Amino acid sequence: MTRTMRPALLRTAAELDALPRPAGAERAVVMTMGALHDGHATLIRAAREAAGPDGQVVVTVFVNPLQFGEAADLDRYPRTLDADLETAAAAGADAVFAPGVDEVYPGGEPQVRITAGPMGERLEGASRPGHFDGMLTVVAKLLHLTRPDEALYGQKDAQQLALIRRMVRDLNFGVRITGVPTVRDEDGLALSSRNRFLSPPERHTALALPRALFAAQDRLAAQQALHERAKATAPGGDRAAGLNRLGEARAAADAQAVALARPNGAPAAVRAAARTILDEAAARNRVPLVLDYLALVDPADFTEIPDDRESGEAILAVAARVGNTRLIDNIPLTFGALT
Repeated sequence: MTRTMRPALLRTAAELDALPRPAGAERAVVMTMGALHDGHATLIRAAREAAGPDGQVVVTVFVNPLQFGEAADLDRYPRTLDADLETAAAAGADAVFAPGVDEVYPGGEPQVRITAGPMGERLEGASRPGHFDGMLTVVAKLLHLTRPDEALYGQKDAQQLALIRRMVRDLNFGVRITGVPTVRDEDGLALSSRNRFLSPPERHTALALPRALFAAQDRLAAQQALHERAKATAPGGDRAAGLNRLGEARAAADAQAVALARPNGAPAAVRAAARTILDEAAARNRVPLVLDYLALVDPADFTEIPDDRESGEAILAVAARVGNTRLIDNIPLTFGALT
């Protein structure tokens, strides 16, 4: 399909259904609520690459009322369709599907909805009851309407991505789900449509979120590297003695207790490294950070990782309110990566 400089703007399901689809070509979809930024543009570019030069990229723009607990939050959400069309065009989209509420939910709110299950009640689900049911319901509808071969979502919304993957698997949707790494601004803040609501002092406070996550990541990497070096120094298995023989007083003192307690991992140390920075942001900034949760979870079901975990994948997730703006962020971690 030859793309125009400006993607086709489709407002109805009938227009979307009539969109020509190249024979044998892939269709990739990126679902958004609009107010597109470079994080969305990265998703669209990834979709363009996935679909290939002869494929088709469809971007959906729909502010889903089922995902908002309060009408004020729904009304406050930014709507910038003209700018969104320009962003989508520059990133390689062929079409933008931007339906109204009546088009997506004819006759009012749907009586039959997708239920997120136990995973949908944790973390974001506990803070925003019903949010994930509304999200999965609209994702299911948009997957049916757009009929893609592949759908791409940002890893910044890690719990959302995990639930979509679970829904697709449990309900036998014929679509590939791809996660795209979080895009960050130069100062480290994860790109979000909500960032525009932050004043300069609030943004300064908000930077505690990525700093906490990266501190935890660094703590884990340093600790696991120390264990590896201790193992090499003391092949007989006495890691604490091995650390002491390294001649690095601070490293030995810092890691000896952990080395004695468990051979690897240290989820408690990871949580503590992040918590220290978040506590400072709550106490010392002109605009305090109000922490909602800090959780180290299994990416499969978002249950908490136990302190004795020695290996495997995890996600360190955080949510906090800065002023009137609620922000989320996360980072993937791998325990036992060096062993």
